Amino acid sequence: MAATTTQEHSPIPGPSFEGTPLGGSHAASVSYRERRAWIGEYFDRTAADAWKALTSDAPVSRVRASVRAGRDRMRETLLSWLPPELHGKRVLDAGCGTGTASIELALRGAEVVAIDLSPTLVEHARERAEQAGVYDIDFRSGDMLDPSLGTFDYVIAMDSIIHYELPEMIAALSTLAPRVRERMVITVAPRTPLLALMRAVGKLFPRSDRAPSIVPVSTRAFRKAFGAAPQLDTWGMVGTRLIESGFYRSLAITLQNASLGATGAPRR
Repeated sequence: MAATTTQEHSPIPGPSFEGTPLGGSHAASVSYRERRAWIGEYFDRTAADAWKALTSDAPVSRVRASVRAGRDRMRETLLSWLPPELHGKRVLDAGCGTGTASIELALRGAEVVAIDLSPTLVEHARERAEQAGVYDIDFRSGDMLDPSLGTFDYVIAMDSIIHYELPEMIAALSTLAPRVRERMVITVAPRTPLLALMRAVGKLFPRSDRAPSIVPVSTRAFRKAFGAAPQLDTWGMVGTRLIESGFYRSLAITLQNASLGATGAPRR
């Protein structure tokens, strides 16, 4: 789910997304459930083919090529904030998409649980992993917040919480944090006047003609909301990095479990 600002105009069904297990401990938030279902519908039934092309080596338009380059840089950044040696570590790839990060993490020796709302993309990710000779990733379609996924040493969430409002982003991280021992590396869409304007214009389209828009948030607002969340009181922001490439603009953030110290914290 890339941090882009373009809108798709194919019909999108309402938020049902039947057939995908969407459990989790964040069920109290109706807005989260509805948004989650809408995102699942879009990426599974409308954008799956485009997403497969974007995350492959297939020729794409200049705009999509800039997004691809930005996503590659972002993924490299997030992965650089995790240890190069991950044997004995359990990692959640939350919003795994077509599985590129999951494969890299598995090659580092991690026990990877890769989950995405789109069964179509998850199946494609599994096929890509097998083509790369990686057969031990636990691929699942469902909700990244599902407590049945268990506990982890690390979480990577690249462009997967950017579609939610700030309170829902913080609530999602608050749900994950008690089950993460060391670090979460995530992305948010940085708020700019242009992005805010484009989001406002997008709301003028009928909902059936909209792609799930990203939700821009300022670093200051995110830091304030993050610091005010009781469930995150043992966590701290220890690094940020802005990645820009054409139509891709996303902010990488690394969150460290402060009870373990901030050793090895990435450079800002």
